[in-house]
Amino acid sequence: MTLPDQAFSEAVLGWFEQHGRKDLPWQQPATPYRVWVSEVMLQQTQVAVVVPYFERFMTRFPDIAALADAGQDAVLALWSGLGYYARARNLHRAARLIVAEHGGRMPTALDAVQALPGIGRSTAGAILSLALGQRHPILDGNVKRVLARVFAIDGWPGKAAVQTRLWDLAERLTPTTQVAEYNQAMMDLGATLCTRARPDCTRCPLAAGCRAKTLGRPTAYPQPKPRRSLPLRRTRMLLIRRSDDGTILLRRRPPAGVWGGLWIPPELSADQDEQDWCRHHLGSTPRHVEKLPPRRHSFSHFELEIEPALLSVEPAQNQVADDNALRWLDPRRPLDLGIPAPIQRLLAEVADLTAKP
Repeated sequence: MTLPDQAFSEAVLGWFEQHGRKDLPWQQPATPYRVWVSEVMLQQTQVAVVVPYFERFMTRFPDIAALADAGQDAVLALWSGLGYYARARNLHRAARLIVAEHGGRMPTALDAVQALPGIGRSTAGAILSLALGQRHPILDGNVKRVLARVFAIDGWPGKAAVQTRLWDLAERLTPTTQVAEYNQAMMDLGATLCTRARPDCTRCPLAAGCRAKTLGRPTAYPQPKPRRSLPLRRTRMLLIRRSDDGTILLRRRPPAGVWGGLWIPPELSADQDEQDWCRHHLGSTPRHVEKLPPRRHSFSHFELEIEPALLSVEPAQNQVADDNALRWLDPRRPLDLGIPAPIQRLLAEVADLTAKP
């Protein structure tokens, strides 16, 4: 038997008072800007991973104006390694819109917040409830899991009908007072007790009314996303190293798509020749070409197999200097650029290889 609505929220708030997380960096203080950045970083990413990124981000961009005034490279550089880079690009775009259209202050109406790039209903509700105490439900992954278990809701939450039912529950159960504490508590419950693989039902304040626990199948809810095999894509990357100073050539990706706006080594299609590329773009023929072991990186919708080749060229920067999408980088001293984590590891490997006598 499930708990009445008021008993549900009272149980959650009572647990939060004793066990909830109250000292997370974005709670000190919980301004709309700080909550917004944290909520975006926490999408698909655990708290322990986010904390150091958030602290570095706040040091560099302490307010919306500082973020809006920054270049995209600086923003992506601080996001490097966190993944899902569209989040950072949308954050940057939204900051500039807030400065241009809202006087540099986060809007306080749900519709206006939701209209900003990269902010959906749950993120908008989190910003306004956690920072300003407004009554808005939230439905992040942790909250979905708690509600799906307590009410034994069948189906994958990504399906429209299941998501509609979860939103209805979230709206109904969110109290009219202590909304910030309640929403934080629901996220904390999912993150610390009602975890995906090993829910700690013995300490859960909702255990007495949890249908999934009563059925003896708490991990059966929510149902996982239907599995499908990920397609494999391949790319050839040229790690072009100048013989005089050891710098490596990087190329900025197009602004949209995978690794949009980030810097990676030049890529070749299957029918392109490494030496022809160097002659055309650098006016120099490689002295040496060494194939490195391939490596794979998984994205949400496909796997990427990278086939790197290390090339040594004589210095000939004249053509690169006129191309804003190409830049020489010292792999031992990265510049203020956004570089994906797999590429950072590849550059570190090259730095080690070239440092050996």
